[in-house]
Amino acid sequence: MNVRSATGGHRPHLLLIDDTPEEIQPLLVQLRAQPWRITVASDPRQGYQRALALRPDLILLDVRMPQMDGFTLCRLLREAPATQRTPVIFLSSAGAVEERLEGLQLGGVDYVLKPCEPAEVLARIRIHLQLTWRTPQQPPTAESPEGVEAEQIVLLAAMRFIEQNLGELPSLGEIARKVGTHDKRLSGIFRERLDTTVFAYIREVRLRRAQELLAEGSMSIQDIADLLGFRSACNFTTAFRERTGTTPSTFRRTLQGDGAVERASPR
Repeated sequence: MNVRSATGGHRPHLLLIDDTPEEIQPLLVQLRAQPWRITVASDPRQGYQRALALRPDLILLDVRMPQMDGFTLCRLLREAPATQRTPVIFLSSAGAVEERLEGLQLGGVDYVLKPCEPAEVLARIRIHLQLTWRTPQQPPTAESPEGVEAEQIVLLAAMRFIEQNLGELPSLGEIARKVGTHDKRLSGIFRERLDTTVFAYIREVRLRRAQELLAEGSMSIQDIADLLGFRSACNFTTAFRERTGTTPSTFRRTLQGDGAVERASPR
């Protein structure tokens, strides 16, 4: 299937973000020989801005880059309405299983190890371009406008990272780094946008998830505490009582006794 003919003559636009593009020069030569438009960014922040402005059809993304690594950049791309559906192919020497899995879990559609065979990369690109053009693009909605502010994207990325890593959250500084900023700016964004601190938000998310787990099954209090990152079952029980006015055990017994979720939940 010819990607160009399938798109009514539109030339797919590829954005390559790599701080050392000279290391993949053979691939670049092959990319530029295709009927595609190619944009190259050698700085991750420059690449991020170009992705938002140019709205490419596919992004080739390195992982190990200074200032902002590819995983951080992918988190931001996945929260921005302009790029949240754009296929991202990681193209990196970061080949550990954990790194490859992280890239795919963040929404990457493929992960190719350097040094790479240009012909293989081209084949993978064609596959993902074809899949993209077969999927109808959703128009922007009132809930996801095209012009989302940079701080809103950082906030959404941080919220998602926190919710996906409740059991083993790193320090505030590391959370901020994971979404491309620093701790003071992230704290300011949470205060301005949510009227709360990062730590208060984390506590609220943990306790909300705890209520769901208590209602869903028979997982032990200790297991729930461990899963959600509390230091101990005692610490969890204290935090839960302060938030809801009841202990986790009492909360669960109430739900199992008469299903009165509204009476047991905090107002």
